[in-house]
Amino acid sequence: MATDTLKSKPGAQGAPGGVRRLLLENGALTALIVLVVAMSALSGDFLTADNLLNVGVQAAVTAILAFGVTFVIVSAGIDLSVGSVAALSATVLAWSATEAGIPVALAVLLAVATGIACGLVNGFLISYGKLPPFIATLAMLSVGRGLSLVISQGSPIAFPESVSHLGDTLGGWLPVPVLVMIVMGLITAFVLGRTYIGRSMYAIGGNEEAARLSGLRVKRQKLAIYAFSGLFAAAAGIVLASRLSSAQPQAAQGYELDAIAAVVIGGASLAGGTGKASGTLIGALILAVLRNGLNLLSVSAFWQQVVIGVVIALAVLLDTLRRKAGATTPAAGTSGGGNRGKQALTYVIAAVVAVAVVGATSLLHNGSSGGTSKKVGLSLSTLNNPFFVQIRDGAEEQAKKMGVDLTVTDAQNDASQQANQLQNFTSEGLSSIIVNPVDSDAAGPSVRSANKDDIPVIAVDRGVNDAETAALVASDNVEGGRLGARALAEKLGGKGTIAILQGQAGTSASRERGAGFAAGLKEYPGIKVVAKQPADFDRTKGLDVMTNLLQAHPDIQGVFAENDEMALGAIKALGSKAGKSVQVVGFDGTPDGLKAVGAGTLYASVAQQPKELGRIAVRNALKAAEDEKVERTVKVPVKVVTKENVAGFEG
Repeated sequence: MATDTLKSKPGAQGAPGGVRRLLLENGALTALIVLVVAMSALSGDFLTADNLLNVGVQAAVTAILAFGVTFVIVSAGIDLSVGSVAALSATVLAWSATEAGIPVALAVLLAVATGIACGLVNGFLISYGKLPPFIATLAMLSVGRGLSLVISQGSPIAFPESVSHLGDTLGGWLPVPVLVMIVMGLITAFVLGRTYIGRSMYAIGGNEEAARLSGLRVKRQKLAIYAFSGLFAAAAGIVLASRLSSAQPQAAQGYELDAIAAVVIGGASLAGGTGKASGTLIGALILAVLRNGLNLLSVSAFWQQVVIGVVIALAVLLDTLRRKAGATTPAAGTSGGGNRGKQALTYVIAAVVAVAVVGATSLLHNGSSGGTSKKVGLSLSTLNNPFFVQIRDGAEEQAKKMGVDLTVTDAQNDASQQANQLQNFTSEGLSSIIVNPVDSDAAGPSVRSANKDDIPVIAVDRGVNDAETAALVASDNVEGGRLGARALAEKLGGKGTIAILQGQAGTSASRERGAGFAAGLKEYPGIKVVAKQPADFDRTKGLDVMTNLLQAHPDIQGVFAENDEMALGAIKALGSKAGKSVQVVGFDGTPDGLKAVGAGTLYASVAQQPKELGRIAVRNALKAAEDEKVERTVKVPVKVVTKENVAGFEG
């Protein structure tokens, strides 16, 4: 797929057998083969056509980002901004085509231009501003994300239908994102192996001063290199938004680390001078196979992070051992026909070995069907919040009681990661799926895929838009916001100044709770909101944001936090004022929140019953799987819990 930048020493030529050569010269490929074989042996659901296509789709965005980062790393640079640039480009496209009324074709060009412009700014700061690449791109990471939030006002924007087809399939089976990934990979291979700028990248990465003395215009080349990275980031953002049918301002968070990991796993050196497109593709596939397989094996969401980190370290260590065992780096950008032929032969041998071993393991799974218990998947928006941990606990408790095999995954508030998890559930052929959406719009395409396979889906806590769900098990967030407004306003006697701590921008829970609170507050014109800031549903951020707000508004009399975690952070910032001169109202009724209510520091919490949500969701999932009648909407009541009634409340 690309020019191989590594050449074996004569000693390595005498290595016994093709397996030895495979291990020494293709560490990343070896790791991928081992992973595929292991996952095939451990899970009978891994080696299906649908699941393998899922792996390709899930690798696509990371691979496209990583192709752009390959240019940068080959030239001894780094780009931490690609995730934010991807989100910004998609947001620009969606906003231009919908809000601004710009023709879709022009909006696409504007999105691409946005990515290139961000890359040029990075290149200018590095080449002419003399900023280290780490600092320049770290600044762009923040700027890009901030602009995305400013343009979208923190809410997802529906993607144009004509562009959303990039997230569909051709002929009902071939995913378009995979085709885009292949095209971008071929472009990367061509640029690196067949163009002047590609040879310049290797020269600059090998020795920048020598490249300058040899006549290369290094500063201009770096502008072009970072512009390429921005262009590929824009393409990745468009593909990602197409999959989710919406531009998410918080999309692709942390993807820059996956992209860098894919490049390094693929054999590139952070010191520059080496790297190739085929290696980057293999690195992205390793990450996708790993996440997909761990989901299929029902590995704990927390342990998945540990396993992924260990595998990344081992893959890079294997590549390091390969280099020490006999690989040297030739002149930048050089190659030979024999070397390419040897590389192609290695890939063919690897494919034959993998197919043979995988075929043998698949035979072991045939005829050994699983037990008769129903298998249900539960995808939670996050497990970094006590409320959703309680939903999981209630679901697991009910599943154990009913003999249901429950697999729980953690989307970590990433809509695209949740889409991957739902696709994995679908390809696994579960009896039913329970989803607690990160975003109601973004979950739609994946739930529609489950609909096509006749897998019933139960939505819990939040609904799913533009897709069929057998039931929605939820508390009413809007009504809860109204109740919170009424409780706080009445405690303040109908007048006073208050601050609002908002949840994570773009999430439906934050939008609904905020809208309900605003609607409820209209009944109390004497209450004035003097400050409103996001704290991302996080206790630490709630503490920091509240501390800052108190500097500007030391005399506020009330605080409404869109969840208990932020409310607890606000209480910490308020100190002795909490529950006395300043009344705080939270939302969720978590154990820590209820303790604070009992202690009097938190005036009230709009308490949901998260464990009951989990229990009811599992019961309905099993009913739907057995074609029993299920109520389309199951409302679990919310309740304002104060010190007077907290003792009798059971969550």
